Amino acid sequence: MTAETTGADAVAALTCSAASAIDEPLPGTAATVTTWLCVEQPGAWGRDVLGDAVLGTELSAELARRTAAAGVRLMLIRRPGRAVHRDTRTVLLVNSDPKNAWCEQLEIADLDELLNLDLATLSGPAPGIGTAVANPIVLVCAHAKRDQCCALYGRPIAAQLGKLYPDAVWECSHTGGHRFAPSMIMLPTGYTYGRLDTAASAAVVAAAFDGVVAIDGLRGRSVYSPAAQAAEIAVRQRIEAGPAELSVLEADGTIIVSHIDGRSWRVDTASRTLPARPASCGAAPKPVEAVSVVSLTELQARR
Repeated sequence: MTAETTGADAVAALTCSAASAIDEPLPGTAATVTTWLCVEQPGAWGRDVLGDAVLGTELSAELARRTAAAGVRLMLIRRPGRAVHRDTRTVLLVNSDPKNAWCEQLEIADLDELLNLDLATLSGPAPGIGTAVANPIVLVCAHAKRDQCCALYGRPIAAQLGKLYPDAVWECSHTGGHRFAPSMIMLPTGYTYGRLDTAASAAVVAAAFDGVVAIDGLRGRSVYSPAAQAAEIAVRQRIEAGPAELSVLEADGTIIVSHIDGRSWRVDTASRTLPARPASCGAAPKPVEAVSVVSLTELQARR
């Protein structure tokens, strides 16, 4: 047995989050999502929120078809801690487009009411289907049936944040990237975080309530590609900017990050292959592609 083989076996024996934390950077790892449909499901979740028909066989199949057609990400959500029976369920409709970010909340008495929603409207301005949500929504992945790390690390974070922000915090189903647990998404912005402890998570949420994008643990803004996510983070590490003050244009391999005050930066990124590791606990190790920023050049001085 070679030293290389021994090292690979050692990594495979770690939890997916521990193996990832060895050398995998966070920037550029957020799942690419622009529009969201979050449905309260206080009971048990299957491994696959639609494939396991948690919401009912026929409804799950129809929601799978409709969300795929509209490009909407379905998430199951529940309040942290013990489930409390209610006669209604909360539904969140969200658009994370930096130029048009919004969140609306409504209550439904029957899951079949989800079929009354025109999911295509989520890609446009706020449709007025529900009540506008002014404060950030916090989703913390606690989907144990997808990965043990999400439950082990996510649930304590959600419980603590739920005490601080009871109206804003939800446990959620798989967010993409078990190996970055605990994983947290801020809505409507779509900023996604990972590897945060209790104190760091609270700081991220407090910053969001103040209109600030926290940098610690930031994986990227969900609306962008991995390279564009890493590029935006690189600029945010250099300057202070609110959620709506930066825009990213990616075309023909060139990434330009612009500030509303007129400044702009060209960001060059590169992808490299990291040694194999499990993407999820119990999964076979496989190589991982990581994005890194190789240069950042300011193109225009501030006006």
